[in-house]
Amino acid sequence: MSNTKDLHAITAASLFDGNSWMFEHAVVIDGSTIVEIRPLDELPQDMGSTDLGDGVLAPGFIDLQVNGGGGALFTQDPTVATLERISSAHRASGTTAMMPTLLSTTLGTYQAGIVAVEDAINAGNPSILGLHIEGPFFETARRGAHKADMIRPLEQSDIDWLTAAANLPLMLTLAPEHCPAGVIEKLTEAGLMICAGHTDATAEQIQTALREGLRGFTHLFNAMSQITARAPGAVGAALDDGQSWVGIIADGHHVHPINLSLAHRAKADGKVCLVTDAMSTVGAAENSFQLYDEKISEQDGKLVNAQGRLAGSAIGMIQAVAYSHNSAGIELGECLNMASRYPAAFLKRDKELGQLAPGFRADMVHFDDDFTVRNTWVAGGHRQHNI
Repeated sequence: MSNTKDLHAITAASLFDGNSWMFEHAVVIDGSTIVEIRPLDELPQDMGSTDLGDGVLAPGFIDLQVNGGGGALFTQDPTVATLERISSAHRASGTTAMMPTLLSTTLGTYQAGIVAVEDAINAGNPSILGLHIEGPFFETARRGAHKADMIRPLEQSDIDWLTAAANLPLMLTLAPEHCPAGVIEKLTEAGLMICAGHTDATAEQIQTALREGLRGFTHLFNAMSQITARAPGAVGAALDDGQSWVGIIADGHHVHPINLSLAHRAKADGKVCLVTDAMSTVGAAENSFQLYDEKISEQDGKLVNAQGRLAGSAIGMIQAVAYSHNSAGIELGECLNMASRYPAAFLKRDKELGQLAPGFRADMVHFDDDFTVRNTWVAGGHRQHNI
């Protein structure tokens, strides 16, 4: 352990480390890394400390699906500056790490987004973990707010550029029914994390994709084939599978709280992740923006296009945690894991992110009883919020 003068202890009324609740304990950090969790009465007197008072100190949130924030949309401006703006905006809702997301767009925009994410990571933005490419290999009938003329089949040239970019942590959401046999397996073996979304696949087609390595499901229940008596669809196959992860937009508009509760009970432990699917309005004064030359507006807390289709969400992760706890009745520690530990496991980063434990990166969120974020730490760097 470093000299105690180089260490700093942080404590709050309640501490959740990703496994259990603790009281009268502190998280001891050394720069960007957590050294230990120690009882307050065992802290050396010469160790610097911060007492946050009331509230909960927990692992920082990890969002697998972030389109924008702070008035910026990554698909419209795939640059390092946009990533800085988005990640900064989402810290105020407890997100300390994310997968910025590109919607269905042109090949040139995807390539620019890949470069921007690589540059942001190389420049030392610890909040940017990789890239989520959502589209354009979808079922048109399930495209949601994605522009129809951007949807297209997956071709060999796409497999080539995707596998070439696999040195970067890369999620790809696609419709499995439109993938030739063996393609999901090939992409998975190259290192991509493949998710089903915007899909009309049958349960049998999903099961085939799972055997090929399909890792998860993007915004479960939304833009995919539903459960009926004799056709379980993508939703039924997702809930039945014990190995895959599901992302759920818990904003009170995309998924009914009963369905959120059902999914949580149906899936194996650790396989439900909260996501925001957030757009540019999060952390911004504006309540509308342009997407594909179409105006998207916030109405009663939800984002819709001119046809009334949902177009992403207007929430940050702390709102998803609060909704899952208050409306779906899921225990708070489990909600916190759905926002941190389980997304880290999906990303294969659960040995360094998603828990408050020795050797883990010092990513933390502190929030009060009203689910207002007061402080965050990203790789040990502190920021105060909502003063």
